[in-house]
Amino acid sequence: MKTNILWDIDGTLIRNSREGATVYRDAFTHVTGAPPVHFISNPHGMTEGQLLAQLLELNGHPATLLDDILVELDARTQAAHDSGFVREAVVGGHNALHEVAKRGWTNALLTGNGPQHSRIKLVAAGYSIDDFDWDYSFFGDRSPDRHHLTSLVAPLLGEGTHVIVGDTPNDGLAADSASLPFIAVATGAFSVADLRETGAVLVVDDLVQGLDDVLGAIAALSQRR
Repeated sequence: MKTNILWDIDGTLIRNSREGATVYRDAFTHVTGAPPVHFISNPHGMTEGQLLAQLLELNGHPATLLDDILVELDARTQAAHDSGFVREAVVGGHNALHEVAKRGWTNALLTGNGPQHSRIKLVAAGYSIDDFDWDYSFFGDRSPDRHHLTSLVAPLLGEGTHVIVGDTPNDGLAADSASLPFIAVATGAFSVADLRETGAVLVVDDLVQGLDDVLGAIAALSQRR
């Protein structure tokens, strides 16, 4: 049976970046006519749909503006990329994808970003869109939370081993709600200690020192099927 590795992007494959968050603020300002006054204190692990819907509500705007902001977000992300803005891949990220593929497992995405936003961010960090199976990837631009996002996985992917790799407790909670195994990497905003409080089958510092453990855990999960 197929083994699908569902990678988060921000904090997992790409370093979190304050500069990268600027496009959210600019897209919001363009659509609503004013910059946000009230902000979400901890956006890590939220889907784009969740984050932007809450930001609209906090600042007194209707939720019907969400689609317009998402369109503007994609346009501004593309413009930033075209002007030379780059993102930083996490250490070991490229090699981790290579090692997964070498074993015949599928690299796919389970991310709070939308599909176009995801493509641009990954390319800006030096990844190739060909590194991933886009037909079996899942995007949260219109998901109200991670639980909704992960609930789509099992029905659409069917039988097989589906493993989520992420960097936030929200990834872990969502994986638990969908009865999917979760591997946590501490390359984002949360520490190893934080991530050990989740239901993760494995927590590693990064994808260099922890890569052998990650690959071993996936192999063990695959053999249980």
